[in-house]
Amino acid sequence: MTQTLGRLRRAILASTIVAGVLAGALSTGALAATPPPSCDHPVLVLSAMPLELNPLIANAKLVPSRTVRIDDRKFYVGTLDGVHVVLALTGIGPVNATATATAAFEHFRCSFAAALFSGVAGSSAYIGDVIVPQRWTLNNGKTWVGTDAAMFSVASRLAGATKVKLLQDLPVGDAACLCGGVDAPTPVHLPQRPQVRVGGAGQTTDPFGGHSAPCVWGGGDIAGCEPCVLSGDPARDTANFGANAPALPGLIQGVFAPTPPATATSTAQDEETAAVDTVAHRYGVPFLGVRAVSDGKGDPLHLPGFPVQFFVYRQLAGDNAAAVTMAFLKDWAAAGRPT
Repeated sequence: MTQTLGRLRRAILASTIVAGVLAGALSTGALAATPPPSCDHPVLVLSAMPLELNPLIANAKLVPSRTVRIDDRKFYVGTLDGVHVVLALTGIGPVNATATATAAFEHFRCSFAAALFSGVAGSSAYIGDVIVPQRWTLNNGKTWVGTDAAMFSVASRLAGATKVKLLQDLPVGDAACLCGGVDAPTPVHLPQRPQVRVGGAGQTTDPFGGHSAPCVWGGGDIAGCEPCVLSGDPARDTANFGANAPALPGLIQGVFAPTPPATATSTAQDEETAAVDTVAHRYGVPFLGVRAVSDGKGDPLHLPGFPVQFFVYRQLAGDNAAAVTMAFLKDWAAAGRPT
């Protein structure tokens, strides 16, 4: 009897010690970094402008109750082609891109399986083509940051003009975002069939001189703060844009500053991707950038380059980038999400 009581006391003491250790660990945060068993390790998908994120949001299955707001940034949680994703607008420029990516990596307890950037760019390629560079520079080629090798390998399978259905006819653009999602064809038809080009290098520049370019609530498909397809009051948004747009000369000047000329070592030029790639590397998150050409070669209207071509072809490019992003996610998930 005495031995039985002794064993019982030791068992109670041992369980008390274990409980105390666990409580102490939780109070100090030692176990807080461990993801819960249900952690789905989503993919972070970023775009700079509403016109780039709109087609992704339109095809995603969002869970409104899980939308997260960090400062003035909204992160939309859901699935895209069956892949768990967190979608967000960075805003224009590398400062905004860095801040948004950092906020995402810091906030979401469930670590990201990967990060993607989907958007438009200037390029030496043809308008409508989609570029997936292998490396990016943020300082004019002095240093480079690479994309994830396994993700790049999966993206390489999409190369060419037949693997992904890309727009060749211009969709109707709507700068005020009054009719989000309208894709009626217009007489503008690209003479060449857009294709996916995998490889080369991308260049990110900062026309804002290290400053954060503000978005505008109701600022349309370029300068807006949220995807147009999620806006519930177009009239209010249009009024907001009219009231606020004249107060943003720095934004307008930066957005429409001349882009650097295409070079043999730079196949895409933008203002965000290398910044996000840099942050992703810092947090150990695999990264891939997808950019469609909004201003480049093969313009049937013979427009005088950027920014005129951008205004005309921006939505075609945004839709094509989104199409490749979704095709990549589908193939990447089927391959076991390799990184």
